[in-house]
Amino acid sequence: MATTRLMPLHTGKGRTVGQAISDILDYSKNPQKTDNGRLITSWQCDSRIADAEFLFTKNQYIQRTSRVRGEDDVIAYHLRQSFAPCEITPEEANRLGCELAKRFTKGRHAYIVCTHIDKGHVHNYVIWNSTALDQTRKFRNFWGSTHAVRRLNDTICIENGYSIVENPKRHGKSYNKWLGDKKKPSHRERICVAIDAALTQKPESFEALLKLLRQADYEIKGKKVPSLFGGEQQRFIRMDTLGAGYTPEDLRAVIAGEKEHKPRKRWTEKATPEKRGGNLLVDIQAKLQEGKGAGYARWATLFNLKQMAQTVAYLQDHQMMDYSVLSEKAAAASSRFNELSAKSKPQKRV
Repeated sequence: MATTRLMPLHTGKGRTVGQAISDILDYSKNPQKTDNGRLITSWQCDSRIADAEFLFTKNQYIQRTSRVRGEDDVIAYHLRQSFAPCEITPEEANRLGCELAKRFTKGRHAYIVCTHIDKGHVHNYVIWNSTALDQTRKFRNFWGSTHAVRRLNDTICIENGYSIVENPKRHGKSYNKWLGDKKKPSHRERICVAIDAALTQKPESFEALLKLLRQADYEIKGKKVPSLFGGEQQRFIRMDTLGAGYTPEDLRAVIAGEKEHKPRKRWTEKATPEKRGGNLLVDIQAKLQEGKGAGYARWATLFNLKQMAQTVAYLQDHQMMDYSVLSEKAAAASSRFNELSAKSKPQKRV
């Protein structure tokens, strides 16, 4: 089974960007931990000079966009992926780490995967550059990213035949759970949620609130009326366009204790049920008998693995991994269905 932990990397006090990148890469590439460097794989960079390449990309980003961040800037992301003892070979663990990094970053960021074998269990250190390969944007950490990494990691493990953690410890509610899993939030809604979260930390001033928003990976410009840029936004959004309760004047009044902040209730669209067949898996043998070829068999095998991975993820999220719990919920659902069906049938007239 594999577990994951996602951590943003900042420069910290007394370090330059180059030093901060070198420190984490030097630890991850330690020859004594990676079998003399044999278990190091890089994507779109040379692992030997990756710190210089990461720094060069960031300098190019500043020249192209003129965006300069302070000490709160995220210069890279560090993902730790651990496997159960004796379940996986170091080479296979390194391959899965590369697959996880490439799929999570969508191949838009250079990364290094270092597999450590110095402990009782094999584990990966995955570091990717926060600046994209096209040098025009940065990776934006988002609400629920830890949950998204875990789900993707579970999917990859199931697809490759490895176990997963059935009941991971939860550290809070993801953004999609907060919203209700009904619709994709707008950029303004995301900013409002970030402001709600920042206000829970009781900032002493409006400037302290802006600092918390920067720590949440938002770029801010303007003094009298700040504008925010983050996530998948295409342009900055002024705070005075966020609506009542989120303008600079409202927020200053809340921080001063002159007004109570009430998080805005957000509507969600009614989800349209997806039409599905009676069987979610492809009967590969039956299709082969119908004349399908080896290419179709490979596609169907991968399709079935992904369907099973999604099923396991659903059971995890709804705490139904135990068979007795699943049986009990299934029986309750059947009973409820029969009860409603009986009520919906027309009564015979006497």
